[in-house]
Amino acid sequence: MNLYVPPFDTTNEIFEISTEIMENIGKLSSVNELDQFPRLRKVSRVKSIQSTLAIENNTLSLEQVTAIVDGKKVLGPADEILEVQNAIEAYKQLDNINPYNLNDLLRVHGIMMSGIIAESGKFRQGNVGIFKDDEIIYTAPPAHMVGDLINQLFEWINNSNTHILIKSSVFHYEFEFIHPFRDGNGRMGRLWQTALLSNWKSIFKYIPIESVIKDNQEAYYNAIITSTNEGKSNKFIIFMLQMINKAIKDILLDSKEHYNHINLQINKLMRVMDSYPQSAQMIMDRLGLKSRNAFRKNYLNPALEMGLIGMTIPNKPTSKNQMYFKK
Repeated sequence: MNLYVPPFDTTNEIFEISTEIMENIGKLSSVNELDQFPRLRKVSRVKSIQSTLAIENNTLSLEQVTAIVDGKKVLGPADEILEVQNAIEAYKQLDNINPYNLNDLLRVHGIMMSGIIAESGKFRQGNVGIFKDDEIIYTAPPAHMVGDLINQLFEWINNSNTHILIKSSVFHYEFEFIHPFRDGNGRMGRLWQTALLSNWKSIFKYIPIESVIKDNQEAYYNAIITSTNEGKSNKFIIFMLQMINKAIKDILLDSKEHYNHINLQINKLMRVMDSYPQSAQMIMDRLGLKSRNAFRKNYLNPALEMGLIGMTIPNKPTSKNQMYFKK
């Protein structure tokens, strides 16, 4: 039997956007801020989770999602809080997902939709469609075809030599076309494209493509509908490549601004520190700071994260940590 190949064309426009993405990934990798500053990674992950659920009409804000990530209680609809909790656990799976394995897709869907639908982690048994403003705009293939269609799609991504930027976008479209689950197809399609991309370059685990899609939600659905009407996924591929490129540019800008801010604080810290161990109070006095929390947040923690300073280990129970330059 011949391998099924989803219908799409690799056009000059697709090639040009892919090339620009590669160039911007190179710039982002050279800055490497996501590795140096865990706070940026956390902010990016929260944006991904809040945005992908907002597309599905979850009303919780970035602040509320951040609080849930931090293990704090928030006021809000119980079902929406559960959606966030599930999505947090699902996105944690990016560290050990094999995006080319269908069983992993079912497993992560089980996590994403646990307690939300009875069929979490299982293909749908009935017919479904995509709705917009209570109007059905797309009817998915019949339930009895889902198994064969999704297996053909996974066979294709496992055997195709198409570049991953394009292949992940084709997968995303085909996944939404098949709509293999009773619910959760949108959030799983977006997560799985991220999984495919982060399997290629791990930095994609912390690039919130979902946030850019949310800001262009109508165009997202239009790209799916247009591709379906045209019988090939070109329009959706172009749309997703544009979203990926925009997300990389945004985080590159954010990381540079964060880097410049952190550099300013760290340079001040380095100027007042001596090479020998000294207490936090001594350094705060030299910086003219009164707030220990501000000192820790803006000076101490960034310098520790970058490996520029270290902390002594007290030799007595009554002794305190002191800071020193790392050699």
